Amino acid sequence: MNYQEVYDLIARFDASGLQTLKLSNGDFSIEMEKPVPEAPAAVPVFAPAAVPGAIPAQAPQTPAAEEGLTIDAPLVGTFYAAPAPDQPPFVSEGSQVKKGQTVCLIEAMKTMIEVPAPQDCVIETVLKANGELASFGEALMRCRPC
Repeated sequence: MNYQEVYDLIARFDASGLQTLKLSNGDFSIEMEKPVPEAPAAVPVFAPAAVPGAIPAQAPQTPAAEEGLTIDAPLVGTFYAAPAPDQPPFVSEGSQVKKGQTVCLIEAMKTMIEVPAPQDCVIETVLKANGELASFGEALMRCRPC
């Protein structure tokens, strides 16, 4: 199996309802397991009583989601900005990258996965800190096409 097939398998497993997966193919073997979700405790819901003459509460204003292109985590793992601790990061804010150029690494199951740029772009913001856990599909960097 090549890296892309492993990424696809992990992504499909993560999106599936399966709890465990074991696969062997020749000299390749992989085993994945998701934690069993706990059932949430029942919480009683009380509606506040209407007070005559009271001004209704307004919903809190939420900031508009930032728009633009993001480079997302292809799987769950640890984000690394550089190829090694003693080396400079692959990219920094303001870096111009080409499609397919490695912008960071995700470590999953003791394997380093290169994350490529989806297109020619300029990195505007690195959203993850080095060594921080990244979830599947979570934005790692915000960029704009060039």
